[in-house]
Amino acid sequence: SDVGCQGDRVVTEEEWLHKWEVGNIGFHKEQGHPLLQKYLDILLNGRSGLRIFFPLCGKAVEMKWLADMGHSVVGVEVSEQALKEFFGEHNLPYSEEPVPEIPGAKKFQSTSGNISLYCCSIYDLSSSIVGKFDGFWDRGALVAVNPRDRQRYVSLMINLMEKNSSYLLVTVSYDPNKHKGPPFYVPESEIKSLFG
Repeated sequence: SDVGCQGDRVVTEEEWLHKWEVGNIGFHKEQGHPLLQKYLDILLNGRSGLRIFFPLCGKAVEMKWLADMGHSVVGVEVSEQALKEFFGEHNLPYSEEPVPEIPGAKKFQSTSGNISLYCCSIYDLSSSIVGKFDGFWDRGALVAVNPRDRQRYVSLMINLMEKNSSYLLVTVSYDPNKHKGPPFYVPESEIKSLFG
């Protein structure tokens, strides 16, 4: 695929944590993403009470928005700071507990129970730990994972899908030789081959 010089680029977990520590989080949208509002009907498909997954969730405001609509939201994020900021900025009380299946991982759960956020590497998750999902909001995850990990990432997403799940994916289009990423350029042809 034509990803220019990005194919070998690797962003480490430490680099992502550093972005959160120094507030270099231009990828965070305070108002929520307009494309989720625009395509919400496709995600929900007339259904209520869905389980919706936010891969590499950061402190996405859409998690509270969907939970307030009666959906159950599960996210995963490597930055504990991001998850604590999410609960703090929305004045949501939460509990914190270890995840027995994943050494060092933590689960932050809203007291209301409808938002569960896992602090760990996304690759440590599996359907046996988090279950399966009716909907996915992938706003900055596929474009953030290292290009060499895309197949592994998509295999996990497919493993987490219920039979009739909806997957909303946002990518960015630009010349990959002019920007080293992230966000990385993922051509449509590659999306089709990854997700089948």
